[in-house]
Amino acid sequence: MNIAFIAHDRKKEEMVNFVLAYEPVFTGHTLYSTGTTGMRIMEQTSLTINRFMSGPLGGDQQIGALVATNEMDLIIFLRDPLMAQPHEPDIIALLRLCDVQGIPVATNVATAELLVKALERGDFAWRELVHKYKPE
Repeated sequence: MNIAFIAHDRKKEEMVNFVLAYEPVFTGHTLYSTGTTGMRIMEQTSLTINRFMSGPLGGDQQIGALVATNEMDLIIFLRDPLMAQPHEPDIIALLRLCDVQGIPVATNVATAELLVKALERGDFAWRELVHKYKPE
């Protein structure tokens, strides 16, 4: 599975702690992240993260490109709802693309935990069918 991690500045520590708690579940999957979030995760875990640019510099859009082509399976995006983001249009566009493509996305740790538990149980096997029958 292709899984992306995105976290706003005040949520980065929460993301690192979350990924640490579920590191065994993420092992064996292809992981992506925006720049600083991915660096912080790799510093604290043994996971390899394919890092894109920082979110405000286009990283959200780079992940969005994978969503648009249905190459992303799950996104954990810990948003800071109490802080204005200069790249809010990019964030809204990414979330809209997830809705269009039917990509599961969590925007808080409570929902992220539910999705990771589902991943751990194998509940995302339907995504393999999406990839298998994707028109080339």
